[in-house]
Amino acid sequence: MKLNIVPAKTGVQWFKLGIRTFFKKPIALLGLFFMFMAAMSVLSLVPVLGNVLALALLPGATLGLMAATREASQSKFPMPKVLLSGFSAGRQQLKAMLVLGLLYAAGFLLVLAISATVDGGKFAHLYLFGGSMTTDTVLAGDFQGAVMLAMVLYMPLSLLFWHAPALVHWHGVSPVKSLFFSMVACVRNFWAFTVYSLVWLGAFLAMGMVVAIIAGLTGSPELVSGFIFPAAMVMAAMFFTSIYFTFQDCFLDDTGEAA
Repeated sequence: MKLNIVPAKTGVQWFKLGIRTFFKKPIALLGLFFMFMAAMSVLSLVPVLGNVLALALLPGATLGLMAATREASQSKFPMPKVLLSGFSAGRQQLKAMLVLGLLYAAGFLLVLAISATVDGGKFAHLYLFGGSMTTDTVLAGDFQGAVMLAMVLYMPLSLLFWHAPALVHWHGVSPVKSLFFSMVACVRNFWAFTVYSLVWLGAFLAMGMVVAIIAGLTGSPELVSGFIFPAAMVMAAMFFTSIYFTFQDCFLDDTGEAA
């Protein structure tokens, strides 16, 4: 397994491959994404423990979506069991994936703990225990500061785990080493990931503009509210489909081929 350095324009290619592959098997990939979201949502209904468990399972579940993308890119129809790929590849890899999940959960909880120093734990409490989010709470300066700090701190955590599940699953890399290699790959391919992020940001903003135009032309808030959620879910499914290609191009196997 070798690190591959790609040009900035590869970020656009990742975006295109994600959309192109999604439309090869749209029903399957969208269905698997909904199953992924539903499982995380159901777990999150249980205060604290459910949220922590969802965090711990997230790396393995994300690997399942990457495995589904890999099958779709080969013109195969990904079945629901592919979502469990990260947990069904043998005892050693199962243990490694669970360790990776615990590290992710610990890292995310640390982010919440640090954000609590800004707002006294209001944002962390809302995430872990749920509850209603009032306008006064959202507009409070300390709450907004905690959210912004959490977003900033989450960025390096995201880079550490971006490639880690795939490295553990397909290359047998240990959890700690996978975090190091993932961060190095993201940093060394900084411009490709920057372009990739900006293109996806532009795509989501464009979707929002389309929704705003529809709202203006129809004057129907009900129509817009009924359209925006499924449209956002389709966009999110396409985004998750594109993640596999960032891994594929960032790492080469020992023969020099894409991972």
